[in-house]
Amino acid sequence: MLSTAIGAFAGRGYFGTTTMDVAKQAGISQAYLYRLFPDKESLFSAVVARSFERIRDSISAGAASVRSSSPEAVLAAMADAYAMLIRDQDLLLVQTHAQCAAVSVPEVRRAVRDGYARLIEYVRSVSGASEEQVQEFFARGALCNLVVTMGAEGLDTPWAKTLAAGLRH
Repeated sequence: MLSTAIGAFAGRGYFGTTTMDVAKQAGISQAYLYRLFPDKESLFSAVVARSFERIRDSISAGAASVRSSSPEAVLAAMADAYAMLIRDQDLLLVQTHAQCAAVSVPEVRRAVRDGYARLIEYVRSVSGASEEQVQEFFARGALCNLVVTMGAEGLDTPWAKTLAAGLRH
């Protein structure tokens, strides 16, 4: 159900997607959808939580693949895994839509905050990185999101090269 909802919300975002849209795409009635989730905010918050779980699963696999225990090596492996994950446009779009909706929808704001809180604590504990390194890791991830959403990694212009320099996608 949540995988289908991710696809539905990715296309038109929180504000542009109705629960009827999600129910139709899932092949269920809207009434049944409301038995699973009491309202659209709860449904979207569950979608946001699931997207953070996918990110954690991905960076966890990255961390497990590295042979070194240095914070730099662990963070680099996590970054590589994340770079591969955001090729999934639905996930990237849901994350972007969630950040936009978080501005004005308190339940979504809580879901985004909770997702980041768990992810940051996970990255900190697994990598052994300093506060500054963890912050840099997330800052680069946000920059990766921006570069990918704009398609800047494929542009042969000075500004796009500046943004994408050193990023792996």
